[in-house]
Amino acid sequence: MRHQPLYLDTAKDTSRALASLGDVDLVALDTEGASFHRFVDRIYLLQLSTRDRTIIIDPLPIGVPEELGRLLEDPNVQVVFHDADYDLRLLHQDYNWQLRNVFDTRLAAQLLGIRAFGLAALLERFFGVKLEKKHQRADWSMRPLTRDMLDYAAQDTMYLLDLRDRLADELTARGRWAWAQEEFQLLENTRWDTDDDANAFLRLKGARDLNRRELAVLRELVEWRNDVARRADKATFRVLGNEPLFELARLKPTTRDAIAAVKGMPRGLLDRAAPEILAAIARGVGLPDAQLPRFPKAARWERDPDFDVRVSALRTVRDAAATRLDMDPGVLCSRDRLEAVARRNPSSIEELQQMPELRRWQLGVLGTEFLTALAPHRRIGAVRATEPDSPYREG
Repeated sequence: MRHQPLYLDTAKDTSRALASLGDVDLVALDTEGASFHRFVDRIYLLQLSTRDRTIIIDPLPIGVPEELGRLLEDPNVQVVFHDADYDLRLLHQDYNWQLRNVFDTRLAAQLLGIRAFGLAALLERFFGVKLEKKHQRADWSMRPLTRDMLDYAAQDTMYLLDLRDRLADELTARGRWAWAQEEFQLLENTRWDTDDDANAFLRLKGARDLNRRELAVLRELVEWRNDVARRADKATFRVLGNEPLFELARLKPTTRDAIAAVKGMPRGLLDRAAPEILAAIARGVGLPDAQLPRFPKAARWERDPDFDVRVSALRTVRDAAATRLDMDPGVLCSRDRLEAVARRNPSSIEELQQMPELRRWQLGVLGTEFLTALAPHRRIGAVRATEPDSPYREG
C-alpha cells in the first residue's frame, strides 16, 4: 500500500519535513503549472517522493522553498522526472534552480524502444497501476485544493522511483545506459527562454497562408489579445481563439457589426473590446508597405541534386538499425539530423564527431554505416550557402 501524501503550506512545516528526509540520494519530483488557465505559467505545486514518503509543497503561501532547492541542486542527489523538460524550465524561471543529476523516465523508455511512453502507460505496463485522469486540466492556481486533487497530484511522483529502477535495469542490461546518461546530461542545460519574441505570431498555425498585409493585421491583433490576457492573467485562447483571430485578419472588418459576424467571437468580449479590436485592425491596415512583416529567410544551401539521394541512403541505414534495436526510427535519429548529415556529407568519423546535431551514442550506433552509405555520393568541397532559389534549406 502506498503512503499517504503530506500536504505542506507553511515555511516552518516544509523546512521540518525536508530536514526529516535525511541524507537521501534519490528523489522524484513533479510540478503543477496552469498554462491551460493563466497567461504566464508558474509553479503552483511541487510534489516530491522518496522511497517511503511523498510530500506536496504549496509554494503560493511559502514563497521559494530554499531547502528544497539545495536538495535538488546537490549533484549527489539524482532527481527523477517524467518528461523533465517543462518542469526544468519552470524551476529555472521561478527559482533559478539548475539541477545537475537528472533521470527522465520518458527518455529512458524511448531509448528502450517503448512506444507508449506516457506516465500512465508506463505505470500500467510495469506495475498494473491505472492513473486517474479527471484532473488533467485542473486549475492548480486555485485555492483551496481538494483532497482529491492532492491525491491525484501525488500519483505523478509516488511510483517514479520504482519506475526509474526498472528502466535503469533494462538500460544497463541492453547496453544503453551510456545513451541515457548522455541525454540526461544535456537536460541539465534546460532553461526558460526569456527572449521577447516579437515574431511569435508567425509561428501560429496558418500564418503562412496569409499575405503580408493580413500578417500585419494578425500581429496587431495578437498583441492586443496578449495585452488583454496579461491583464486578466488568462490563457490567450480563453480571451479569443486563433480561428476568429485569423478570420479578423483576413476580413479586416471596419464596424462592430462586421466583427460580430465572425464565427467564434464571444459576445461579452465584443461588448467590452470592439473599439480596441477595430483600432488594432486599423493599425495593421495602415502600416506602410515597407514595414509589412515577412517570414525570416532560412539559410539556403547550394543546389545539390544528390541531397535527396543521400537522405534516402541515410534513412535506409537508420531504419534498418531501428528495426534491429527495436526502436522508433525518429528516436534513434530524427529526420532533421539525417538532413544535417546529408548536407555535411562527411568522409570520416572525425567529421561526424564535429557535428553538434549528433549524440555520441548515435555516432556509435550509426556512424560507420552512415559513412558507408554516403561513400558513393561523396562530393569534393564544403557545402556553402548559395542562390536564394535553392530548395535545400536548413531546418
